[in-house]
Amino acid sequence: MERVAEREHRDPEFVRKQVAEGQAVVPANRNHDSLDPMVIGREFATKVNANIGNSETTSDRTEELEKLHTAVHYGADTVMDLSTGSNLDEIREANVAYSPVPLGTVPIYEAVKRVDSPEDITRDLLLEIIEKQAEQGVDYMTIHAGVLMEHLPRTDGRKTGIVSRGGSILAQWMEEHGEQNPLYVAFEDICDIFAEHDVTFSLGDGLRPGCLADAGDDAQFAELDTLGELTQTAWDYGVQVMVEGPGHVPMDQIVENVERQQEVCDGAPFYVLGPLVTDVAPGYDHITSAIGATEAGRAGAAMLCYVTPKEHLGLPDREDVRDGLAAYRIAAHAADVANDLPGARDWDDALSEARYEFDWARQFDLALDPERARSFHDQTLPGDNYKQARFCSMCGVEFCSMRIDQDARDADGEMTAIDSATDLDASPAADANLPPVGAHDTDRVPDEIEIRGVTFTPESAHGDD
Repeated sequence: MERVAEREHRDPEFVRKQVAEGQAVVPANRNHDSLDPMVIGREFATKVNANIGNSETTSDRTEELEKLHTAVHYGADTVMDLSTGSNLDEIREANVAYSPVPLGTVPIYEAVKRVDSPEDITRDLLLEIIEKQAEQGVDYMTIHAGVLMEHLPRTDGRKTGIVSRGGSILAQWMEEHGEQNPLYVAFEDICDIFAEHDVTFSLGDGLRPGCLADAGDDAQFAELDTLGELTQTAWDYGVQVMVEGPGHVPMDQIVENVERQQEVCDGAPFYVLGPLVTDVAPGYDHITSAIGATEAGRAGAAMLCYVTPKEHLGLPDREDVRDGLAAYRIAAHAADVANDLPGARDWDDALSEARYEFDWARQFDLALDPERARSFHDQTLPGDNYKQARFCSMCGVEFCSMRIDQDARDADGEMTAIDSATDLDASPAADANLPPVGAHDTDRVPDEIEIRGVTFTPESAHGDD
């Protein structure tokens, strides 16, 4: 909690009180030795999660470690390993060993891999997998315990049915067995495991809407009511809880969704996927969802789960991870500025001052993605001499408005000189709202690990970066 307070520029006692009251979580498994702790809660900087993971046809262990490095480098506050392919244990153990940020998983994915058919999943198998992953060091797990048998008929009139992988698997299981959700039945046993290892619940929204037409329906809100009950149960066991939120929601319904979750779940942190505010832009859903994520963050969502350009189309690669994180770091920061978090706008002011002064080097250094900013500038004006130029290729010399303004202010003295005095070193902003992104403490990340006979080093994890 002291480390979290340092990163947030807040008093440690305030952090302790927020966690004790369930208004914030610090996902930190006792077995995650490389972790640099962070906090998720509406009173703190808005956080961003990046989903990575392999499929049966795509990505191996090395590629997944490269994605992990890319996610951390470009500012992910947490990472979820959603692997559904081969070598799940090896990938998970390597991610835990190398990740300075909290790592999340969805245990039911492994359960599906362990049986011939989803109907063969048992309560004991689920508990075995959850306990194993807790022992491996996973910091938080998505548990779809809120999808109940009585909720399923409410999905019948939907356009896209049940779009959550976990939700659809459990619905199939319940239809086949005619029994209640085994994760709901075993919830108190899961609480015991989580309490032992200090794993945080991410209560999954298995009935979240998969299109605008399904947003705010009876199925979504019936599950939310159950998640409110499960939140109280987990708190009774001393287990931290955050609650997952919807994926596709019209812009005008986002604030209502956030406020309803906060009321039903007594202020437990809300963790939203997007939400996407339109369904018409496959290939650009990092944009459609970042728009919704900004509004959700402004309304009180504590963490935003990124969406990449590949959403609905395929498994993201490293460049997709980069683009998704850029969109969501923008959304999170914009929400913090709108919510007037202490010092949040200082970063914007400092970059604007560098831009006005034509200090290209500082502008690049302050950019959310310095490599991208520098590359775009150099595509048209690559020479070193243009790093001192008082124009860029958009307006050229003659029409650069900032150069014209500067010359006018210097000419007759009637216009006041511009003040450029923002000191980021003295800013009270949380680390998440200061450059550079991805500035996690990696001192506890090992130089070399051996997992099931395979040796990994930082170089093998992230190439030449």
